[in-house]
Amino acid sequence: MMFTWVFLVSLFCMGTQDRSDPDDGVIQCGPQNMKETYNFNDQRIFLTWEDDPSCSAIQEELIYEVEVRRAGKRVHDDEVVVTADHIGITHSWNWTSSLPLECASHSVRLSSRYKNHTSPWSQEQTIPGTNPSGRPMVFPQDRVVEVGSRFSFCCVLEPGGRFDKMFIKGYNSIDMNTTKISNQTYVLTVDLNTASPLIGYDVICNTYDSGACVYIGYPPADLGLQCETRDLQSVECHWNIGRDTNLTGPRATTYRLLGRLCSEKKKNSCKQKVQVNVGERNWTVKAQNVLGSHELTYRADLSERVHMFAPENLTASTVNSRNVSLEWSWTILKYNQLPIVCQIQLFPPSGQTHMTNDSGVGLKVTVLHGLMPSQMYTVKVRCGTEHHFWKWSNWSATRTFWTKDDLPDSLDVWMQMEHNQTIIRWKTLLPNQSHGEIRDYEVTWRKATERERQTKTIFPPEHSVALSLFASEEHIVTVTARNVIGSSSPAAITISTLHPDREVESSRISGSDGGFNVSWSVNPAASCGYVVDWCPTFSTCRVEWLKVPPGVTNARILSEHFTDGVKYSLSIYACTQGAPELLERREGYVRETKLPDNQIKLKWEQLGSDVEVTWTAIAPRNQSAFIQGYIMYYTDNSAPRSNLNRGFNISTDNPEATSLMARNLPISSYKFTVKALTSAGECGDTSFSLSMNSPTDKMIMVVIISLVSVFSLLSLIIILCYRHWTCVKLKIYPPIPIPVLTDNWLTSLGEHGRHWLHVDSYHQGETDIVDVPQLCCKRPPGNGDISQEERHFVSTQTQSPKGYYNQPLRSHVTAALTLNTKNISRPSGLPSVPFRSVFVNPSYDSMSPSSPELQDRKNSEGYQLQSPVETCGQTQTEESPESSLPCVLTYILIPQSSSQ
Repeated sequence: MMFTWVFLVSLFCMGTQDRSDPDDGVIQCGPQNMKETYNFNDQRIFLTWEDDPSCSAIQEELIYEVEVRRAGKRVHDDEVVVTADHIGITHSWNWTSSLPLECASHSVRLSSRYKNHTSPWSQEQTIPGTNPSGRPMVFPQDRVVEVGSRFSFCCVLEPGGRFDKMFIKGYNSIDMNTTKISNQTYVLTVDLNTASPLIGYDVICNTYDSGACVYIGYPPADLGLQCETRDLQSVECHWNIGRDTNLTGPRATTYRLLGRLCSEKKKNSCKQKVQVNVGERNWTVKAQNVLGSHELTYRADLSERVHMFAPENLTASTVNSRNVSLEWSWTILKYNQLPIVCQIQLFPPSGQTHMTNDSGVGLKVTVLHGLMPSQMYTVKVRCGTEHHFWKWSNWSATRTFWTKDDLPDSLDVWMQMEHNQTIIRWKTLLPNQSHGEIRDYEVTWRKATERERQTKTIFPPEHSVALSLFASEEHIVTVTARNVIGSSSPAAITISTLHPDREVESSRISGSDGGFNVSWSVNPAASCGYVVDWCPTFSTCRVEWLKVPPGVTNARILSEHFTDGVKYSLSIYACTQGAPELLERREGYVRETKLPDNQIKLKWEQLGSDVEVTWTAIAPRNQSAFIQGYIMYYTDNSAPRSNLNRGFNISTDNPEATSLMARNLPISSYKFTVKALTSAGECGDTSFSLSMNSPTDKMIMVVIISLVSVFSLLSLIIILCYRHWTCVKLKIYPPIPIPVLTDNWLTSLGEHGRHWLHVDSYHQGETDIVDVPQLCCKRPPGNGDISQEERHFVSTQTQSPKGYYNQPLRSHVTAALTLNTKNISRPSGLPSVPFRSVFVNPSYDSMSPSSPELQDRKNSEGYQLQSPVETCGQTQTEESPESSLPCVLTYILIPQSSSQ
């Protein structure tokens, strides 16, 4: 029994041993012949190996595990899967390190795995790091990095060195993390999100003596490729440069066309010699730099992409007054067989460019028509293929030529009346009208009814002539211009007779955009159109005009002489077969401007509680805008400044107004401002302040002024009278002479049978008429004084009943004396018959007895006041040879008898 069990176990073990034999070789499968290479610039490790011969028995996948260690620490694991059909060949693997390989040692080892069997690790392949000797070193050196990358720099210290700091000079990033890898190696990791300057950034470790440079840029991203041929023997491709890579020098982008390096200095073009055949094909340009590459493709048939060169040797072969022949040549002979279209650009003196086209096979000659004589032109040409037109060539070099002279154009003639003269004016011909230099102008004129002409020659630069023509007759004036070729066609104008009744009223016009838009009614007489002339209204000027063709009844008037704020008068004439006919007049401003301040001269008057402000109308000459009215503002100066005291205003829309009145004003101080209303706004501000007076104050002022005036007048009279008192006394109260009685004055009563007469010193009604003897004023010889006895008979009276004053008598006077006898008593025995109370006084001569006045006095009853006596002009009579004595007329006192 025991033997049976031992036998069975032996058979089982033998069977098991037989089944394990094939796997014994698989367990030995692994890598062999490992080789490790690296690239510091790419920070990449390359590893190659072969399979162990025992691996050939594997019929399924074989997996290799790769382990990377940095400074003894595992930093990366990877797997390489080898299929059964690849077993037995060389395998490869690569890895890019995030840290420069110089920063630390890097080791790589392999292990194979098949099913559950894993081979031991192979021997490590090590890349040693850098060991600086004198000072720290930064890696990588001069590395180019794409914008947006996260990159690491390392600082390797020298043996025994001490780490201080690590940074990128000039870079603004605040996220700069420094990590310690070993006692000698420190790593700076940063996000590079901005492009560096062309010289790059410096990465510094500890001091500025230790560092590296880094360039941050972009890979190429050009676009817009186009390819063409210019000489039909090569291809030229052009493209648009994309964003700036920020990389220059050896790091700059390179280009290849059709796989061949482009040698052109331009970054956006490349040229290669090719066979230009009919048919489309792909044209490829590859752009590449250290950060990447970009390929551009363009598909085209070059025979339809011909971009010609510019014409050469452009000349003006034949030049006339109104046309020119142009010639040029081609540097590419194949152009002579191409259908060509050319564009000719002409620059006349006016500055307006003219463009014409011409075409033909191998075109190289053309003729330009419609030129102006005696003008300088500049011309240039460009061409392109007529069929399958692609692009215009570049412009040829410009050429300048002068056309020949020709007869001048007819002049534009107009007239202007100034005082008693007619000014004939014409516009200066422009260069394109004169067709050469104008030598002179010939002006002829004649009466419309006569053939005899008068001629006058005017030389440039004058372009007007003053003629004295008879206003009562029409005249025809013609003007011609002459140059070296000949004379222009005569321009004629008819000067009409003067008709004041043809004047028309002016209407208002407003300017716009620096000119006037004028329109008028159609006039049947305007057979040759209309003429609009203009001139400043209030100043003399050279009239300007514009001729309008027939059928047009509007015009835009512009002039370089127009000035804002100046009124212009525009006249519209109908151009007839005879003299121009005045149709309408307009007045207005190109642009109205505000009147200057203080232009309005103000006066004011207080009328109780009202204030009337008046002014003188502004002269039209001084107006810079149409006045549409006036407005007056007034504010109370004593009121507080607030919204409630915004002031008041009164306005009128009458432009002829010269006054405004503010009514019912409280007694206070006011400020008044008057402004003119115009389309330019309120202007011409003129202000004054006024303190109102109450009516009582005004009355008191009038009384005071009156009293002061009266007092001043009286004072003046008193002063004058005082200074001339002697003269005044002589005039008012002269010396009174004593009358002298004649020898026969009042003889005895017995002789005459009469009583003495008494003359009262007052005026009474006369009831009796008595005869009075004569009374004479005599100067006693040798003494000018009157005796006391004679003085008894004279009664001095300062004033007569009717204002009579005594006057000095220069000679004897004779006058009629009228006596009042009412209170005179008569002696008994005298007859009581009435008698006339008028008698002749030989010493009073103010009134002749024969005068009509004296006759009237004789016929009247009662006492009559005598006229003042100015002189006693009568000479001494024979009976009174003495000289005349000045005397004063008075009433005569008749002495009575002693008994009475």
